[in-house]
Amino acid sequence: MKLLVTGGAGYIGSVTSRLLLDAGHEVVVLDNLSNGFRDAVAPGATFVEADIADAASVLTPDAGFDAVLHFAGLIQAGESMVRPELYWDHNVRRSLALLEAVRAAGVPRFVFSSTAAVYGNPTELPITEEATKAPTNTYGATKLSFDYALTSEAFAHGLAAVSLRYFNVAGALIREDGAAGERHDPETHIIPITLQVAAGKREKLQLFGDDYPTADGTCVRDYIHVHDLARAHLLAIDGATGGRHKIYNLGNGNGFSNRQVVEAAREVTGAELPVEVAPRREGDPATLVASSQRARDELGWVPEKPTLTEMIGDAWEFYRTHVA
Repeated sequence: MKLLVTGGAGYIGSVTSRLLLDAGHEVVVLDNLSNGFRDAVAPGATFVEADIADAASVLTPDAGFDAVLHFAGLIQAGESMVRPELYWDHNVRRSLALLEAVRAAGVPRFVFSSTAAVYGNPTELPITEEATKAPTNTYGATKLSFDYALTSEAFAHGLAAVSLRYFNVAGALIREDGAAGERHDPETHIIPITLQVAAGKREKLQLFGDDYPTADGTCVRDYIHVHDLARAHLLAIDGATGGRHKIYNLGNGNGFSNRQVVEAAREVTGAELPVEVAPRREGDPATLVASSQRARDELGWVPEKPTLTEMIGDAWEFYRTHVA
């Protein structure tokens, strides 16, 4: 198939693009490089430097695209609360312009990079797709808004739409022909921040709160290897159905605490990793763990790299060779 990957110069989009090319698809990457990296674009993909708001210039009716995989967007929950206008513009207005281009070009399939942030503070665990949607930040609200737009688009215009709601993504794709991994600026995720401490780029790691109702008092999160996440996108393309908007949670189904992340990073890197306990961050739930049973049942998706040491090991190799 001929596929358009928005945000293909970013973390998850660059990994997924490589797997799409491995599967024999033709890949066109659309990215404005505001947060992505030109050298992250998968070798073999056609690169177009442009904004998703201008996607109609690429998604022409005669271009012959079979699907769009939409990764482009802003992802920092904290920033979304102090600059909400940016998130409504990028994650909703520009995404709607992309969706309009998809409709005008007659592209039949659409896979969307959504987020567990749509659920907010969960009322039940593990979190299923039917759980209450109550985002606690603007980032989650904008992603949920576009999810609703996809539901309407599928119903009204027959689009085969799939939303994949990620939990915590980690790891990197390490191969002989190159690597792809995480390098956000600024970095807000605990595993890459831990690796910065291990590499001597930061003095210490802050853990926000150690008095949560969890086994060791620190927050528990569900981590998924980026390679497993990327594989789910290929399955989603095949599983998309005209006139329906399917939604899948993607996580391991197991939670790891922040202290477990630190211990695994110490094991992988051999570094001491000084830790400082800081006050809780407002709005941080104690535990977020996904139920990915629907993805397992309907897509046949099963995580192949479920351990922290595998995720951190790959992330550490990428960090040392491509970031540090």
